[in-house]
Amino acid sequence: MPEETGQRMRVLHVMAAQGNGGAELYSTDVMLSLQAAGLAQKAVLHPHAPRVAEMRAAGMDVETAPLRFPLRLGARLALRRLIARMRPDIIHCWLRRAAEIVPTGTGIPVIGWFGNYKDLRPFAHCDWFVGCTADMARSMRERGAPADRVAYIPTFPSVRPEAPVLRQSLDTPADAPVLLVLSRLHPAKGLETLLDALAALPRCHVWLAGEGNLRAALMAQAERLGIAGRVHFLGWRSDRGALLAAADICVLPSRYEPFGTVILDAWSADIPLVACAADGPRAHIRDGENGMLVPIDDVGALAGALRRVLDDPALAARIVSGGRRDYEAHFTPQAVTAQWLALYDRVLSAGCR
Repeated sequence: MPEETGQRMRVLHVMAAQGNGGAELYSTDVMLSLQAAGLAQKAVLHPHAPRVAEMRAAGMDVETAPLRFPLRLGARLALRRLIARMRPDIIHCWLRRAAEIVPTGTGIPVIGWFGNYKDLRPFAHCDWFVGCTADMARSMRERGAPADRVAYIPTFPSVRPEAPVLRQSLDTPADAPVLLVLSRLHPAKGLETLLDALAALPRCHVWLAGEGNLRAALMAQAERLGIAGRVHFLGWRSDRGALLAAADICVLPSRYEPFGTVILDAWSADIPLVACAADGPRAHIRDGENGMLVPIDDVGALAGALRRVLDDPALAARIVSGGRRDYEAHFTPQAVTAQWLALYDRVLSAGCR
């Protein structure tokens, strides 16, 4: 093992997604944090992944060639050749697409990371299974994953502190309460519920920082409700910290959310969080203590919780303080990176199944 030979641990990461969502941001943040911890790493990313240049600038060895192949077979063969050259100690697959193209029979232990309650079959050749919530790890065991090869490692925030974005740059009055959503524009995210709630909050503006195929429908809904001038479609943003610093409340109105790294974004940025009770928020938010939790798709309850936070500075301060305590206790980058390093040591000690 590397520890015995004095060599640095070699880890090959494979992240095949090309978006800019929470899983993509978190996986690359982990790679960068492990790089700083001294591991010898190579990352296989999609050619159009948004952080390729940033990661290379930080000293990461990034390969995009294997994911230029349109078919899985070509990508798998390219990865097999890369593995033979690199001879990593561990292969770390991030999400299903990566697991599907990592070749079998390499003799190298493979970790499969789940950001969702996905089918285990595409991960059948993985030796270890990691869920980003304790409930996700429990679900893996119940569905047949070897209990001693399942781990729970939480995520950590993908934002960094920044100066607040200027509201006038986003056509927003300086004195308007701003509700920020960091999310794909997707039906699972419950954004229609938030727009319906906005109709009952006449002073508020909503910033939607994300993209997706629901954009046209949401714009039409805003027009129909007469709130189009108060709904701002920002697209994908690289200044999420600046948006959080300028907003009054971070909103997570999801119908389905296995975890929701946005929770940690809000806690670490000291901004009040209001969320609907999907799986992740329900498991981590204590209503009135570290956030506000309302039923899914309940327009009145969501509008009421937002109004309470805006009208009660003591409540807002209490949930910000509670979120900060939970973040510092469990979800800092340092704490999570230490858990990944400990898992890698376990993987190397146990070897392949």
